[in-house]
Amino acid sequence: MEHQRIPVKTPNMNAHIESFHSILEEKCYSRNKFNSFMEVYDIVSDYMKYYISHLTVILNKPLSFFMMLKSIMENQIPLFLTD
Repeated sequence: MEHQRIPVKTPNMNAHIESFHSILEEKCYSRNKFNSFMEVYDIVSDYMKYYISHLTVILNKPLSFFMMLKSIMENQIPLFLTD
Protein backbone atom coordinates (compact mmCIF):
# COMPACT_ATOMS: atom_id res chain seq x y z
CA MET A 1 0.00 0.00 0.00
CA GLU A 2 1.35 3.36 -1.00
CA HIS A 3 0.62 6.49 1.02
CA GLN A 4 -0.88 9.29 -1.05
CA ARG A 5 -1.78 12.81 -0.04
CA ILE A 6 -4.88 14.46 -1.39
CA PRO A 7 -4.91 18.13 -2.39
CA VAL A 8 -5.99 20.66 0.23
CA LYS A 9 -9.73 21.46 0.37
CA THR A 10 -10.81 18.39 -1.64
CA PRO A 11 -12.82 16.26 0.81
CA ASN A 12 -14.62 14.55 -2.07
CA MET A 13 -11.35 12.80 -2.96
CA ASN A 14 -11.39 10.93 0.34
CA ALA A 15 -15.06 10.34 1.05
CA HIS A 16 -14.49 7.39 3.40
CA ILE A 17 -12.52 9.33 6.01
CA GLU A 18 -14.79 12.35 5.62
CA SER A 19 -17.79 10.11 6.28
CA PHE A 20 -16.09 8.62 9.34
CA HIS A 21 -15.28 12.10 10.70
CA SER A 22 -18.92 13.09 10.22
CA ILE A 23 -20.09 10.00 12.14
CA LEU A 24 -17.55 10.62 14.91
CA GLU A 25 -18.70 14.23 15.21
CA GLU A 26 -22.40 13.33 15.30
CA LYS A 27 -22.29 10.24 17.49
CA CYS A 28 -19.44 11.03 19.86
CA TYR A 29 -18.21 14.64 20.02
CA SER A 30 -21.58 16.40 19.92
CA ARG A 31 -23.12 14.09 22.55
CA ASN A 32 -20.46 14.63 25.20
CA LYS A 33 -18.97 17.47 27.17
CA PHE A 34 -15.29 17.05 27.84
CA ASN A 35 -13.40 18.46 30.81
CA SER A 36 -9.93 17.10 30.16
CA PHE A 37 -7.81 15.49 27.51
CA MET A 38 -7.96 12.15 29.34
CA GLU A 39 -11.73 12.28 29.35
CA VAL A 40 -11.73 12.90 25.58
CA TYR A 41 -9.27 10.08 25.10
CA ASP A 42 -11.34 7.62 27.15
CA ILE A 43 -14.67 8.48 25.54
CA VAL A 44 -13.32 8.50 21.99
CA SER A 45 -11.45 5.23 22.62
CA ASP A 46 -14.65 3.61 23.88
CA TYR A 47 -16.58 4.90 20.88
CA MET A 48 -13.89 3.62 18.50
CA LYS A 49 -14.12 0.14 20.05
CA TYR A 50 -17.91 0.26 19.64
CA TYR A 51 -17.66 1.53 16.04
CA ILE A 52 -15.10 -1.08 15.00
CA SER A 53 -17.06 -3.94 16.58
CA HIS A 54 -20.24 -2.90 14.73
CA LEU A 55 -18.34 -2.33 11.50
CA THR A 56 -16.88 -5.82 11.76
CA VAL A 57 -20.37 -7.29 12.15
CA ILE A 58 -21.63 -5.36 9.13
CA LEU A 59 -18.67 -6.35 6.96
CA ASN A 60 -18.93 -10.00 7.95
CA LYS A 61 -22.59 -10.29 6.97
CA PRO A 62 -21.87 -10.72 3.24
CA LEU A 63 -19.22 -13.31 4.08
CA SER A 64 -21.56 -15.29 6.32
CA PHE A 65 -24.27 -15.14 3.63
CA PHE A 66 -21.79 -16.38 1.04
CA MET A 67 -20.67 -19.23 3.33
CA MET A 68 -24.30 -20.23 3.93
CA LEU A 69 -25.02 -20.15 0.20
CA LYS A 70 -21.88 -22.18 -0.52
CA SER A 71 -22.95 -24.77 2.03
CA ILE A 72 -26.40 -24.99 0.47
CA MET A 73 -24.91 -25.41 -2.99
CA GLU A 74 -22.41 -28.06 -1.86
CA ASN A 75 -25.10 -30.07 -0.09
CA GLN A 76 -27.56 -29.54 -2.94
CA ILE A 77 -30.23 -28.23 -0.62
CA PRO A 78 -32.93 -26.48 -2.69
CA LEU A 79 -33.23 -22.78 -2.02
CA PHE A 80 -36.94 -22.75 -2.77
CA LEU A 81 -39.48 -25.40 -2.00
CA THR A 82 -41.76 -26.30 -4.88
CA ASP A 83 -44.94 -28.34 -4.94
